Amino acid sequence: MGTTARALWSQIHPVFMTPPLAASLFGAILAGTVAPLLAAVHVVAMFAAVYTAHVKDGYVDFYVRGEDDEHPLTERGCQLALGLSTATVALCCIALAMLVNAVAVALVAPTWVIAYHHAPQLDTNPVTATSGYPLGIALSLLGGYYVQATTISPVALAFAVVFLVLLSGIKVIDDTQDYAYDRSIEKRTVAVAVGPDRAYDVAYGLMAVALVAVIGLAIGQLFPVTALLAALAFAAVAVIARRAGPELATMLLIRGSYVFLAVLVAAVQFEPLAGFV
Repeated sequence: MGTTARALWSQIHPVFMTPPLAASLFGAILAGTVAPLLAAVHVVAMFAAVYTAHVKDGYVDFYVRGEDDEHPLTERGCQLALGLSTATVALCCIALAMLVNAVAVALVAPTWVIAYHHAPQLDTNPVTATSGYPLGIALSLLGGYYVQATTISPVALAFAVVFLVLLSGIKVIDDTQDYAYDRSIEKRTVAVAVGPDRAYDVAYGLMAVALVAVIGLAIGQLFPVTALLAALAFAAVAVIARRAGPELATMLLIRGSYVFLAVLVAAVQFEPLAGFV
């Protein structure tokens, strides 16, 4: 049992697991009043959806494509893990249908669809290979907001779009790490489609668009003015990452997105500059 538990636990990757869960809680904070039970159900659903993606991706890379040298789960273990995570998402959807409404379920169910079909379907097209994970996070934010407020406000939608664009840029950088191998198996990431150098331009262009959007929305007073600090903090990380290789750049940018999110949470929850503007 201990070996099985460790094998199942191995599919939890904190670096990529944290943003969707944080986005769900950020959505709840945006809504104003947080009902702990609803927030917990939605977070568990997001956890199970991302866990599904990790297991399915590992299964495809090792047992289907032969890309990885080893995998901690047997083929049957992968099927068991997928069954457990899928059942968890389903139970959370039933709970949300009873506690909230069908729209809450409609915002959760696509995250599992994206997770389950990321490999080997969605990761063979430059657009879906890039946008799958960021779209899941955007839906996590919107779902976290909706289960609390039972509506989608312009500010919640704007935040979701910003995260979609920003994280898509980071995902392009992440994919350049596997450029040579992806090209050899005809896996169509942005780096394979346009080349690593142009992929970098696309990636930082997307991140720049997201940061400019934050600035514009803060000036237009849809976002708190403190959100400008979030854009500035991430921009500083991006400047450093621009000179690094794909692996280090990805690590820096992912952690930069944590800082970006943390400052946004503080901006929305506390509005520290509200008395000065």
